[in-house]
Amino acid sequence: MDPLFTTQILKYKGDESFTCNDTLVREIKLEIFINDEKVGALMATPVDEQALTIGYLMSENIIAKVSDIESIETKDDGMSVHIKAKIDKENLAKLNAEGVVISGCGRAHTANIDPEAIEASKISSDAKFSKDEILKQMSTFYTQCELYEKTGCVHTAKLFVDEKTFFIGEDIAQHNTIDKALGKACLAGVDLSQCFLMVSGRLSSEMVAKAVMHKIPVLVSRTAPTCLGVMIARKFDLTLCGFARENKINIYSGEFRIHG
Repeated sequence: MDPLFTTQILKYKGDESFTCNDTLVREIKLEIFINDEKVGALMATPVDEQALTIGYLMSENIIAKVSDIESIETKDDGMSVHIKAKIDKENLAKLNAEGVVISGCGRAHTANIDPEAIEASKISSDAKFSKDEILKQMSTFYTQCELYEKTGCVHTAKLFVDEKTFFIGEDIAQHNTIDKALGKACLAGVDLSQCFLMVSGRLSSEMVAKAVMHKIPVLVSRTAPTCLGVMIARKFDLTLCGFARENKINIYSGEFRIHG
């Protein structure tokens, strides 16, 4: 399914009005099946559905590693993803009990990421990055995001590995962008402990928790973190950077990974 849709609109510019075509982004309910059982659904943009599903299930600790996946297939014109995999049945049961559907920019919830009781170890990555490198990558962030460039309607995430290697996630739902970018990276066999992750939106508790669950050492945004987001980052030694724009950057935790 094409993630973009073109429709005719009436547009006002000053005192003049005219009809023109406008490009919109589609929104679908993506159903997830594991071992022939429907386990949930995500409201999402219909692009990178398999990466989204893998990133999401790994962030929920339902699938531990990519090698546990036997097969993955997109069906129903991109409306469902079917996975055969070795899974954690206890965490899957929690997901089923919640009956979770994650939606766009409203209240989001992931069943096994309780910000106050995250079952994860501290991030021990020895990776270090210069503030200049982070600001350089943030300055070109949006120019590499095709759906954002065409519609201005999606959130974006970018996992930076090196100058030639990075993974983009774009979606109507901010948390989905992380799952898409990290799902792609996991499929490519990338060592996430040596990367940093950039996101377009606020650094909420859920966004920070997803980075923690994937052991990403550095999370960066152009905007602000929440109080709970900072508390989680400090608890798990995640380097959390906000307001990264122009020549400025605020570091809320894990400052030892950033140098001048």
